[in-house]
Amino acid sequence: MRIGELSRRTGFSRDAIRFYERQGLIRAEEGREKTSNYKSYPEGAVMTLEVVRDAQAAGLSIGDLSIILSQLAAEDAENFDGDAFLAAKIAEVEDRIAASERFLQTLRETRQALAIAPYNQGDS
Repeated sequence: MRIGELSRRTGFSRDAIRFYERQGLIRAEEGREKTSNYKSYPEGAVMTLEVVRDAQAAGLSIGDLSIILSQLAAEDAENFDGDAFLAAKIAEVEDRIAASERFLQTLRETRQALAIAPYNQGDS
C-alpha cells in the first residue's frame, strides 16, 4: 500500500510515517515500476504503527521501540537479554499505570469536592 493509504488506515500523518521509516521502525519496499518513486508499505506496517502508538502512549521511547521491534524480527537475538529488557519495560509501564490511577483518583475526589462545595460568588 502507498503512504496515503497507510496514513488513512493508521491516523498517522505522512510525515510521521516517514519519520518512523527513517528510525527503522517500519520499512517500505520500492515500487514495482522502476520509473516511479513510489514506495509500497507491507500490510504489517499497519499493525507496527498501532504498536508504536500504544507504546509511545505508555511512555516508551523511539529507542526502546526500535529494540523491541528488532527483537520481534529476531535480529541480534544472541546479544540481547529479551526477558530482562521486557521485564524492565513492563515494570516501567506498570509504574506509569499506577501513577495514572492515583492521579485519576485525585481528579475524581476533586470533582466530588467541587460538586458539594457551597457556591462562592466572590462576595468580599
